[in-house]
Amino acid sequence: MKLIRIFALVIMAVINPFQGNSQSITFNNPIAEQRADPWVYKTDAGEYYLIATVPEYDRIVIRKANSINGLKEAKDKEIWHKHEKGVMGSHIWAPELHRIDGKWYIYFAAGESENIWNIRIWVLSNPSANPMEGKWTEEGQLKTQKESFSLDATTFEHKGKRYLIWAQNVRGGNHGTALVMSEMKNPTTLTGPEIILTEPEFSWEREKYNVNEGPAVIKKNGKIFVTYSASATNHNYCMGLLWIDENVNLLDASNWQKSPAPVFYTNEELKRYGPGHNSFTVSEDGKSAIMIYHARDYKEIQGHELSDKNRATRARAVEWTKSGFPDFMQNKND
Repeated sequence: MKLIRIFALVIMAVINPFQGNSQSITFNNPIAEQRADPWVYKTDAGEYYLIATVPEYDRIVIRKANSINGLKEAKDKEIWHKHEKGVMGSHIWAPELHRIDGKWYIYFAAGESENIWNIRIWVLSNPSANPMEGKWTEEGQLKTQKESFSLDATTFEHKGKRYLIWAQNVRGGNHGTALVMSEMKNPTTLTGPEIILTEPEFSWEREKYNVNEGPAVIKKNGKIFVTYSASATNHNYCMGLLWIDENVNLLDASNWQKSPAPVFYTNEELKRYGPGHNSFTVSEDGKSAIMIYHARDYKEIQGHELSDKNRATRARAVEWTKSGFPDFMQNKND
């Protein structure tokens, strides 16, 4: 990473006032109780689908509404359940819903019934026009070059090529998870090379656990931005930011920049604790970027943070600085 340029860009983003009218957008937060790692997909017809981790870690559910606020009262439909034995039998985490070449895909993480931490990335597909209908087919494991703890896959298209970014323990032991990226041959196959975008290096990425996970992609102002989450999923959980010029080689790690400070984090005044694992969608009028994320409304957790059920899905409008960077801290409408 080019540290001088990083600090210059971060300072520019801070000193320039934000612009845009998205402050007028309000949400009835939380839009889903006990839903972590949320992903919202908006169709061309204006339908919103919410998919997220349920606290039992045992199934995948989807809900649908014609507005983001409408997701609050929408009913869940279970479309897949964990296996009783073997792979895909435990820790069903962080599903993402994507529409690719006229077909629905869900990328999700799952462990094994007999080895719950042997977590890998798995894929479901469905040719139905409505993801809450039709048949979901198990496409199997999305194989990475290294066979190790892997989760939180997200995919995006750029200049006719499709890419996958995911979290993986690439060094073994207690090194924790890095973010890795590869080009894709098709929605279920990577072509390589696999490059590391970021590893936990700053103190805010290493609270209790060394974590970089939950990548989400948003494009604007000639750049591709990748948000990600860091540290344990308690009040220390927070969001970092990567970015790259849209016209350079995405698979050259030296082209990526990284903020040395978190860009979204706990705010006790707002009772926003441990915000993170976000996704991006757009407002009903199509004019504003909306961030969907989870957080708790209290700090103290009884027992292990993964056993606490009360990470809730929230929505907030994204502001932009005059220098073209997302500013997640300006709008206090949480």
